[in-house]
Amino acid sequence: MGRYILATLAMVFCLSSYSLAQDYKTEAAYLTLRDSMHRAFNDGDSTRFFTAVKNLQDYLLEQNDLHAYYTQRCNEIVFLMNRQKIFEAYKLARQLSKELREKQLDKEMYMAINMMGHIYRYCGNEESAKQCFREVIQRMEDAGYRESMPPIYMNIVNVEMDDHPQEAMKLLEQAREIAAETSPERVFDIDVRRTLGYYSMGEKEKFLEGYKAYKEGEAKGLSSVHARSLEIYYQACLGNVDKAVEMARQDLADDGYSTIANIYKDAGRWKEAYEALQQQTKASDSINSIILSNSMQGIQDELHLYELEHEAAKNRMVTMTVIIALLLLLIMALVYIVLSRRRHMHQLRNAYQHALESDKMKTAFIQNVSHEVRTPLNIISGFAQVIADPELTDSVEERQHMSKMMQKSAQEVTTLIDEILGLSLIESSSVQSKDDNVQVNRLLRNVLDDYSEQATAETQLSVESQLEDGFTLRTNMSMFRRIVSSLTHNAVKYTEKGHVTLKAQADGQNLVIAVEDTGCGIPANEAEHVFGRFVKLDSFKEGIGLGLPLSRTFAEQLGGTVRLDTSYTEGARFIVTIPIINND
Repeated sequence: MGRYILATLAMVFCLSSYSLAQDYKTEAAYLTLRDSMHRAFNDGDSTRFFTAVKNLQDYLLEQNDLHAYYTQRCNEIVFLMNRQKIFEAYKLARQLSKELREKQLDKEMYMAINMMGHIYRYCGNEESAKQCFREVIQRMEDAGYRESMPPIYMNIVNVEMDDHPQEAMKLLEQAREIAAETSPERVFDIDVRRTLGYYSMGEKEKFLEGYKAYKEGEAKGLSSVHARSLEIYYQACLGNVDKAVEMARQDLADDGYSTIANIYKDAGRWKEAYEALQQQTKASDSINSIILSNSMQGIQDELHLYELEHEAAKNRMVTMTVIIALLLLLIMALVYIVLSRRRHMHQLRNAYQHALESDKMKTAFIQNVSHEVRTPLNIISGFAQVIADPELTDSVEERQHMSKMMQKSAQEVTTLIDEILGLSLIESSSVQSKDDNVQVNRLLRNVLDDYSEQATAETQLSVESQLEDGFTLRTNMSMFRRIVSSLTHNAVKYTEKGHVTLKAQADGQNLVIAVEDTGCGIPANEAEHVFGRFVKLDSFKEGIGLGLPLSRTFAEQLGGTVRLDTSYTEGARFIVTIPIINND
């Protein structure tokens, strides 16, 4: 299902979750406010909607109906999602969650979690969406909202059906049991969705039986939101592929590309399936661009407000905006690379399969990078708001601490961009110069100085070099420094106490650098795995898993190597070997 449809379903869920009927709900004043809000929502008129929903919220507070009030708060979030204002919707959802938590309204907390689930789904983060929806189901069960649980099950089914159809069918059965007990009017729609699942799983006989049951229910006046999709797949099942495709184009618009691709694939028409997949990817990329642009605009607006109140921080805010813009350009470049590679497939069927895998990798990379950037940006944005209000903190030490945290967060984003730029550098075809003269001891000391503030108070940083201070290595300065800096950054990040030591020696033909720490260490069986791209043994640590693979690649381009010394057991020790080039 498409992203717009998901947002609409969230609206239906919110409206169906009103508390039990109150006396005021038959009064003309309430009905007028409710209908005014509904009309503005359906028209997509922002000015009318927010005015109408605010008036309705004030009325509900006067009636002391908090459940209905927070339901209308959810409808604000849904309205923003329908208008692709994802950044604003995310902020309102976080604000709703904070307010419910502060007021200890645990019974209504499921509303905020449900909204976050839809936002995650809209942005393509399906794992987080499923976690939210499952938590919503548990909270609704505890709060006694059992009659409203089937739509949440359906949300999880929509996420699970492609990758885990058996699990999705089990969830449909659970939703049906609850609906039969609490809300029988939903049973028919659930049965229709299950029939679509049979088609996806290739069980055509069960699909045809389900379609027959659907037509019998339709004759009795029953309806389902999945009716059009069912009719489309029915035509495909009969072999009327072109008719099914035409129906999908007319009835499903951009959301029909995946349906069309499935129909062509089942019919063995791989060329049309591949073309439909390309159209789906373009539509998805367009929505992703809107989401990113909207998020960027929201961030820039907040930064602009901060600049007006704190002119002295203008340069730092401008730099952050530029970094985010560069990140967006890099993501677009990566998307272009993925799309370009698809044109080189020799067989249409293999091209179709490869396109699916490439699209999943692209989505995972964007989610990973977006997650790593979001945390430091939230820190900067949060501290910026605190600093902007002099009533919240007037201590110089506190402001200095906030400034330090903002600088650290900015450094994290810069490091992330550095790694992505490094990835772009090693994949370029240009040959890097090795004509720089590097004073090794000085470089090692400078690198340790760069990370001295990031180390804990119980961690000692030191350089142990057997080289003379005047020892000079002829190599590429930038690559050599990146290697040492990346390994040192890892050592400092994973060492809570003990030491981080940079050791250097020369054996006549090679320069050997050892980066040694007393941190958590790396298992011997992971010695090669950690050099894979995007590999993170500890998913809670910052970074996207490019430091070690970039270090090894840079070393290889300089004619050397980087390896993990598995004989060292007090932490981790990485050995860098670079050939010594004579200046003669």
